[in-house]
Amino acid sequence: MKEKCLLITGGAGFIGSALIRHLIKNTQYSVINLDKLTYAGNLESLKEIDGSDRYTFIKGDIADKELVSQILSTHKPSGIVHLAAESHVDRSIDGPADFIQTNIVGTFNLLDCALAYWNQNNKNPHFRFQHISTDEVYGSLGGSGFFTEETKYDPSSPYSASKASSDHLVRAWNRTYGLPVLITNCSNNYGPYHFPEKLIPLIIHNALLGKSLPVYGDGQQIRDWLFVEDHARALFTVLEKGTVGETYNVGGDSERKNIDVVKVICAYLDEFVPHSQFKPHSQLITFVADRPGHDRRYAIDCTKLKQDLGWKQEENFETGIKKTVKWFLDNQDWVKQVLANKYAGERLGLQK
Repeated sequence: MKEKCLLITGGAGFIGSALIRHLIKNTQYSVINLDKLTYAGNLESLKEIDGSDRYTFIKGDIADKELVSQILSTHKPSGIVHLAAESHVDRSIDGPADFIQTNIVGTFNLLDCALAYWNQNNKNPHFRFQHISTDEVYGSLGGSGFFTEETKYDPSSPYSASKASSDHLVRAWNRTYGLPVLITNCSNNYGPYHFPEKLIPLIIHNALLGKSLPVYGDGQQIRDWLFVEDHARALFTVLEKGTVGETYNVGGDSERKNIDVVKVICAYLDEFVPHSQFKPHSQLITFVADRPGHDRRYAIDCTKLKQDLGWKQEENFETGIKKTVKWFLDNQDWVKQVLANKYAGERLGLQK
């Protein structure tokens, strides 16, 4: 195995690309990026490191056993960081089959290939299989309390159920076969290069065009917001310092109601685009039918990650959302390219 080489699955996605940028710019690791390039995968998110001799891109499916085995045999990574997933709740309501195939079958295939590879390399003690998951596997919180690593699973959507299934598979491969695994469950990410079907980039894009800003239900749903670059640093910290078999929750310590997030974005757009004919942008807010099975509140307790491994956030919500709005304003060509080719801004997930 090459000591400083990682196979990253889903590296052209939002979180995966942030992790790869961090690894190439701030560490000595080389990276093999395996990505199927579905609608949310975008190599433009990796343009700034694409010329590095420590970065290799391979287009392919994690469910392709022959391909994954070949990559492991050829590149000999010392770890796999598994981010490849279908991730949008609304899309899982409309079409759950893709979520079952990628998130469950794909994860099983990766585990199967990783175990064979690990065994072929005499169960190298330095090898790690790091699985990236979500706080949505825990279900919905009441008005108080936090998700911890001991919170029982109670998924509500086809997406969260598929991720819960993949988490259980990863733990089973550790307990049954001894595969050295690490699991992280994160809160809602936001930041540069976020695919515009998600709340924050969609609101920014619609507001700039004077389109309605759709807020589900009463807008009182609460999420804990995690800046994606803080998440990338957390994932690397867990990879380097985490204890095999353990789970680490990653949060932003930034609980906000959805309606308040939208209002903050509108206020920054009023400031940064002072001559907009749509100012004040908050006048564009429109309440729409809620998502079926919409969880009311998520909140992460990431004390374990902070105390045991020494990680902490570098951005709070106020600094992170300001950077995010500015980035989208400065990178409208990226947004237009994504929207022209992959997504037209339509509402998804209305099936009941």
